[in-house]
Amino acid sequence: MTPRTHWGRRHRRSLNAKSARGLGVLFSGSLVLAACGGASASPKAGVILAIGAESQYASVLSQLGGKYVQVSSILNNPTSDPHTFEASTTVAEEVSQAQLIVQNGAGYDTFMNVIESASPSSSRKVLVVQDALGLPSSTTNPHLWYDPKTMPVVARAITADMVLLQPKHAAYFEANLVTFLASLRPWFAAIASFKAKFDHTPVAVTEPVADYLLQAMGMQIKTPFVFQADVMNGVDPSPEDISLENGLVAHRVVKVFCYNEQVTDALTISIRQTAISSGVPVVAVYETMPTPGYDYQSWMVAEVAAIQAAVSQGTSTQHL
Repeated sequence: MTPRTHWGRRHRRSLNAKSARGLGVLFSGSLVLAACGGASASPKAGVILAIGAESQYASVLSQLGGKYVQVSSILNNPTSDPHTFEASTTVAEEVSQAQLIVQNGAGYDTFMNVIESASPSSSRKVLVVQDALGLPSSTTNPHLWYDPKTMPVVARAITADMVLLQPKHAAYFEANLVTFLASLRPWFAAIASFKAKFDHTPVAVTEPVADYLLQAMGMQIKTPFVFQADVMNGVDPSPEDISLENGLVAHRVVKVFCYNEQVTDALTISIRQTAISSGVPVVAVYETMPTPGYDYQSWMVAEVAAIQAAVSQGTSTQHL
């Protein structure tokens, strides 16, 4: 991405109804509504039309629904800031037809609430991941999909909704759920293996994108959360926090530096370069699935593998 001119000055993570002012308003980025697996806007008979607000949730929807679901995703471009977008009539039409929507919540994709309110439906099922996990509105890190505990809960909730929408295919959906849950085991095993070998490894980050995963791996996040939150929310970090963050990589206090590949600016690029110059390996983390060739599970496994390569071999992975 092209860096912005002011350190930390980017769009805030949550876009609310007040800022939207209708479905036709244009924001500074672009929202792309792309079909997973070739889905079209018009649903086929006997098939659930579903939307994952983020591509990772669309990936899970597609795997669970199989041949009985048509899935679209809204935030799915791994080369752009997923928090800036352009609302469109195409999106509104797709949402108006959807029978099942999965969105993150936690202030991450509040634009979905605006679009859904513009086309209310009593039969539409909306699964908010934050609610499914029982997380409070005060949740400070919205990147819930990096938490290994998230997708098993989400997958079970999606399956329950699909069974309600298409009860005659209940056995098919339940079988897909079993397959999906089993497919997460390599990721869980990779996390456990890393933690057994490299527990308490210090790491620096630009934002809390992968914090849930890093914590599950037993890593010690040395970057103060106030710095992470400032960068995440487009606020200039204090000079003291910038100095501390630079010191973590310049003095090799940490073994790896994880940065948000999708949202960069002059500050984060500068810190990344300092890490590289100082011999601290860097690893890119993403907010939506890297393309091509990834599903949710393989993406998560790839992130763990990249972090382990950084810690054990000093290898940088600047792009998955």
